[in-house]
Amino acid sequence: MKIIVHIIIKEFLQLKRDKKLFAIVFLAPVLQLIFLGYAATMDINNVAMVIYDNDMSSLSREFAEEFRSSGYFEVIGNVRGYDELTENIDEGRAVLGLVIPEDFEKRINRKETVKLQAVFDGSDGNKASIASGYVQALISRYSKNIMLEQIENSGRMLSIGSIIPETRVWYNPDLKTRNFMVPSIMGLILMVITTVLMSMAVVKEREIGTLEQIIVTPIKPYQLITGKLIPFVILGFIDILLVTGIMVFWFDIAIRGSFIFLLFASMIFVLSTLGLGLFISTISKTQQQAMLVALFGLMMPMVYLSGFAFPIENMPESIQVLTHIIPLKYYLIILRDVILKGSDFTDLIPQTLILFFMGALILLLSALRFKKRLE
Repeated sequence: MKIIVHIIIKEFLQLKRDKKLFAIVFLAPVLQLIFLGYAATMDINNVAMVIYDNDMSSLSREFAEEFRSSGYFEVIGNVRGYDELTENIDEGRAVLGLVIPEDFEKRINRKETVKLQAVFDGSDGNKASIASGYVQALISRYSKNIMLEQIENSGRMLSIGSIIPETRVWYNPDLKTRNFMVPSIMGLILMVITTVLMSMAVVKEREIGTLEQIIVTPIKPYQLITGKLIPFVILGFIDILLVTGIMVFWFDIAIRGSFIFLLFASMIFVLSTLGLGLFISTISKTQQQAMLVALFGLMMPMVYLSGFAFPIENMPESIQVLTHIIPLKYYLIILRDVILKGSDFTDLIPQTLILFFMGALILLLSALRFKKRLE
């Protein structure tokens, strides 16, 4: 046990002396979560639009004002022709062009249906789809207000049968994608930090020759492996506390479930990431090679297949099968459910057990391979 403690102390002394590594471990996760927390959002505000008002009536100007005051659209100008509207969209100045017909006010006063034209820049399908939803919601609300105003002015109450949906949104009432993405970014940062640092730390010792010096000492392989792993488990725990604090106090995303269970699941996930880092160290000869293998050989495929950004349900069935061997997938499910839904261990037993056995297996196989390399 004393030997393991000395190895742990040695690892922390190396971390203390390496100022760049110290910054990567403690400063990088905080900055990454803040930057990605703001960048990784699909919410769209201030959609640039132009309006082609053929009616130029008081009612059409009132309708255009609805877009200006909605908080979702930024009217960059009123155009005088369809060609000018097309030019604004072609050159990327506007995402939306709204065409109001000549008889807009007359048709509304006659209680007739009015047809509007909304032209979208569909090169970014997600942005166009969300903006289209904003337009439909705004027009629906405006039409309802006009109908109520006409009923009030006529002094008659119309008895009309209707179906009124009552919509309730659970877990994320404001429908902010940031609330969904920030917990996922926590998992991504934890994976990057622990995997890359673990692989580079071992390879660095091989590069400078200290690993060979350790091998010729009476230190047993399991003692060396344990002494190497424990410091990064501790660093991973500290990083979890850091990024969780940023999520709660900076982004104001409360943890609805058990924080203790969240820490427990995070430490289980660290088993697999450290195991992967240890495995990378056995197949890499330089730190640069270890980083490239970690980032492009393991992490990028895991990000694509874990449900971090792309829904697994939308993937082909053959690809969905591959997602079952991705530890990050199960960790993200646990993160999102605990933070957003308030789930606990009893709700996530299958994911927790899979994550545990997967992490233990990866770590065991990587440790055996590392031991074989030492011998």
